[in-house]
Amino acid sequence: MNKNNNNYPIFYQVIILKKIIVILFVITILLCLTNNKQEVLIPSDAIRFRIIANSNSIKDQQEKLEIKAELEPVLASILSNSSDYYNAKNSIMDNMDNIKSVIEKHNVKYDINYGNNFFPEKTYKGIYYPEGNYESLVITLGDGIGENWWCVLFPPLCLLEANEANYDEVTYTTYFQEILDNFK
Repeated sequence: MNKNNNNYPIFYQVIILKKIIVILFVITILLCLTNNKQEVLIPSDAIRFRIIANSNSIKDQQEKLEIKAELEPVLASILSNSSDYYNAKNSIMDNMDNIKSVIEKHNVKYDINYGNNFFPEKTYKGIYYPEGNYESLVITLGDGIGENWWCVLFPPLCLLEANEANYDEVTYTTYFQEILDNFK
């Protein structure tokens, strides 16, 4: 048998080398999979929007989505001329009655708050959003113990949610960053 300086037959050295290559390959794949989320920093003067459902029942989740769908065009109209954070904030505050009237059509107990509100962490389409307290409009339906929906009202990133089926992760992330860059 041929032996090299390590006192192992070449056959065993090849097997050990193959095992090392497989292990390194698996480690590389795992690192790629766990590090694929990208943190895109939402500007500190952004305004978020969150609707928290009464519960996770199908009815309550549907109601949350219906209210969201009805509020999107109202909020888009309210914010259509907002070129900066202060314009956006004032427009929301000045139109709070319009926002409330949409919710009241659903005959549901609700709380609405504009201010510094808590948001849980979220990873969506490869973008990581850290938890924290953020300037936001938060609507809590009923007991507010259900799953929530949220987006960024200003800069106008909620528009991405409406067309989310048309974006893969790379396109979404790139487009998201372009919108943020336009409002810096």
